[in-house]
Amino acid sequence: MAFQQRLPVEFYQRVQARVRDRLSAAGHDAGLFDHPDDVAYLTGFFHHPGERPVVVYLPADHADAVLLLPELEREHAEWQRSAAQLVSYPEFPGVRSPWRYLADEVPAPAGLGVSAGLSIGRQQQLAGLWPGSRLAVTTAVSDERLRKHPEEIALHAEAARITDRMIEAGIALIIDAARAGRDLPSEAELAGHVGSVGTSMMYAEHENVVVVGLLAGGLVYAGPNSAKPHGLPSGYRLRPGDTFMLSLGCAVGGRYVEGERTFLLGEPSSEQRRYYEVVRQAQQTGIDSIRPGITCAESNKLCLDVIRAAGLEQFLRHRQGHGIGIGMHEPPWLEDGDSTVLAENFVVSNEPGIYVPGHAGYRISDSMLVTADGAKPFTSYPKSLDDIVIDL
Repeated sequence: MAFQQRLPVEFYQRVQARVRDRLSAAGHDAGLFDHPDDVAYLTGFFHHPGERPVVVYLPADHADAVLLLPELEREHAEWQRSAAQLVSYPEFPGVRSPWRYLADEVPAPAGLGVSAGLSIGRQQQLAGLWPGSRLAVTTAVSDERLRKHPEEIALHAEAARITDRMIEAGIALIIDAARAGRDLPSEAELAGHVGSVGTSMMYAEHENVVVVGLLAGGLVYAGPNSAKPHGLPSGYRLRPGDTFMLSLGCAVGGRYVEGERTFLLGEPSSEQRRYYEVVRQAQQTGIDSIRPGITCAESNKLCLDVIRAAGLEQFLRHRQGHGIGIGMHEPPWLEDGDSTVLAENFVVSNEPGIYVPGHAGYRISDSMLVTADGAKPFTSYPKSLDDIVIDL
C-alpha cells in the first residue's frame, strides 16, 4: 500500500483549534500569518512564494479560517484540499489592493496578532486597512509548531528512512566506481545522484507527494571544501585520502529530516581518526543530553564541551543543532542563547562539527525525536569509525 503524504483536513482543523486557543488567551481577536511554512502548517496549502500575498486570517472565535491568495492559485489550493475559506484577488499589485478582498470577508479585528516576520510594509498596509486595530506580534503558530502531532512524526520517520537510503546510495556510487576502476564521482555528481534516489523513491512508493523547496538532496563536499559548514557542491572529484561529507535530507508531506555523515576515503591518518572520534563522541553526548526538561542552552553546552575538552575549540563554527519540522531550520535553537525547555515530541537536529581550514570538516547529524524519558534518532545510518571508512 502506498504511503500517503498529504494530511487530512481534520488534522488542520485540530491545529487551527489549538492556535485559536493561544490567540484568545493572549487577547487577540484574530491572527494573520504570511510565512509560507505557517500557511502550510495551518491549512495544508503548499505554494511557491513570490510577490503575490498569500496569507491566513484565523479568527480567535469559531469562524472559518480564511486563505487570501491570487486567483491563479485557487485551483491549486482546491486540489490540495486546503482547510480554509478561499478568498482570491485578480492580480498583484492590482487596480484594487489584494488586502481589500480580505477586508470584504472578515470584520475589522480590535486586536490582530501577526507573526514576527511580517514585513514593516505589510504591517503598514494592515494598519491602513483596519485603522482602529491594534497589531501585536504573536507566537501562537511558532509555539504550536514546536510539539509535533503523531501524524507529523510519521512523516518525519518516513523522511528519515529515505534519507538513510540516500546516504547508502551515495556510498554505493563511490564503491562501484572504485571497483570498476573509474574515476570517483565529483561532489556535484554525488549530489545529483542522491537527490534523484530520494525523489524517485517518493514518486514510486508514495501517493500525493507534497512538493516543497527541497524535496530531497543536500550538501556534498570533500577535502578543504568541507571545511566550510555550508559549502556548496562543486566539480571537485573525490580522491583517495579525502575526508568528505554527505549532508542530506528530504521532506515527506512537507516535514523535513536531515541526516549527515562524514566519511574517510581509504586508510585514515591519525589526524583524521582523532578529528572524527571527537566529533562522534560529541554527537553521542548530544544524543544523551536531549531529553524533556533540559534547556536548549544546557544541551548545547554538554555537547560542545566534548570538543572544547579535546582542545579543538578553535575549529567550532556553530551550535549543536536546531528545531526541524515543516521548516528545515525552525525553533528551538540548541544554542547558548536559547532557554527553551525541551519537551516530548519536539524534533531537533543534533549536529556538532569541527572545521579545519585547508584540511576538511567533520560533522555528524541525526534528526531527533524527544521522547517521554530521552530522545531517539529518526535517522539510523551507522557512524562508528569502521562504518565510515571506505576501502578503495
